[in-house]
Amino acid sequence: WELETGAELRPISGHMIEASAVAVTPDGWRAVSASGDYNLIVWDLVSGMELRTLSGHTAWVTAVAATPDWRRAVSASWDQTLRVWDLAGGETIASFNGDSPFTSCAIAREGETIVAGDESGRVHILRLEGMA
Repeated sequence: WELETGAELRPISGHMIEASAVAVTPDGWRAVSASGDYNLIVWDLVSGMELRTLSGHTAWVTAVAATPDWRRAVSASWDQTLRVWDLAGGETIASFNGDSPFTSCAIAREGETIVAGDESGRVHILRLEGMA
């Protein structure tokens, strides 16, 4: 959307059902979206093209966040896992299993601390040293 005029710049579609969360690079050129189709999609926002699909969750992906350098992303899912992704290669590089479905996640500015909330009301703080 063009914020000044409210005009739609381009529709982007690729998920099989609704998108539940989106993270955008600081420069506005890339995004990663999460969906109920259990996948994440990395997008080129300039062209509107899908760059890659990140697959591995077995339930709704409820949240996504990216590191400040845009090398990694973390996703939260109802499958009770958090996954850390290598955005260049599309692979899961780390996974954390919880006791309840995850509903939110964020990455601190330094790129190594993940904070995630789950359905039981707990907040999890994880440190992924050497992955930023």
